[in-house]
Amino acid sequence: MSRRNFIKAGLGLAGLSLSSAAFPLRAEEQGVCYNCPAEWANWANVLRAFRKQSGIFIPIDNRASGMALTSLIAEKQKPVADFVYLGGQYGAQAKAAGVLAPYKPNFWSEVPADLRDPAGYWTALHVGTLGLFINTDALGGKPVPKSWKDLADPKYRGLVGYGEPTTAANGYILALAVNQVYGGTLDNFDPAIAFFKSVKANEPILPKQTAYAQVLSGEIPIFVDLDFNAYRAKYMDKGPIEFVIPEEGTVSFPYVAGLVNGCAHPDAGKKLLDFVLSDEGQRLWSQAYVRPVRTAAMDPAIAAQFLPASDYARAKTVDLAKISQVQPGFLARYQAEVR
Repeated sequence: MSRRNFIKAGLGLAGLSLSSAAFPLRAEEQGVCYNCPAEWANWANVLRAFRKQSGIFIPIDNRASGMALTSLIAEKQKPVADFVYLGGQYGAQAKAAGVLAPYKPNFWSEVPADLRDPAGYWTALHVGTLGLFINTDALGGKPVPKSWKDLADPKYRGLVGYGEPTTAANGYILALAVNQVYGGTLDNFDPAIAFFKSVKANEPILPKQTAYAQVLSGEIPIFVDLDFNAYRAKYMDKGPIEFVIPEEGTVSFPYVAGLVNGCAHPDAGKKLLDFVLSDEGQRLWSQAYVRPVRTAAMDPAIAAQFLPASDYARAKTVDLAKISQVQPGFLARYQAEVR
């Protein structure tokens, strides 16, 4: 095969960059992660630091949580991924689907018990708080929205974006947040359905992948997202950004990771799990304004740039087991009544 054709063939492999396709690494020096987007939670720097430490190259992957789980299930007999990163509720679902293998990484015992599977099938890495990630320059002179109900206000028509609950973890987190603050329960999602119907009438933007760059550029002026993305855009990328915790309240939510059952490179997957919970890995989350699950690793200077504790007092935690159980029922209603 010619070098040109070799490179062209390599580019056909999902998720590989030109350099990794043209110059493939030995099997023991590579691994595959599902749902590790460069622009989300500092994954680009985490994977870069991991490669420097371990010599293992793991490409960026832009699947959302729901897409990642769907891929794992479809590939169950011949897994492609070694490591997967998921919104909190998907950990239990992935375990139930048989696509995760138990592994207790280094520092696992320091993770709060309600943020890890007892057998090590999944472990939380960090926690985010849901709110409004706003490009103030892109509002066209309109006031900064302060509440969930503002998202259905006609003055923000076509300016609001959120991840669809059917594919993105933060879309389901939005459902949990608005359902809770408007009087629903995990057995009654009527308020969440009503909310999505009202916002749908306001012509929302529903990106298929991480929307960080679109908010930073002003293409999406208001996006429902976790706090760390807004802080990163404001303080690291120096954008005209404001983060708002809605006045009605919201939820805080963990993201988890696990080893893929039957994966091709189990050592790579295990080493990455060890790394993302290590002091260095947790500090890297912190440096991108992500609150690490091992809270002692949080940089005090970074924490000081967060909204006041009084704002965060409006954020409630979630029952990971219960929200995993009720998600299919909510999604069925969302597809039938909203989409």
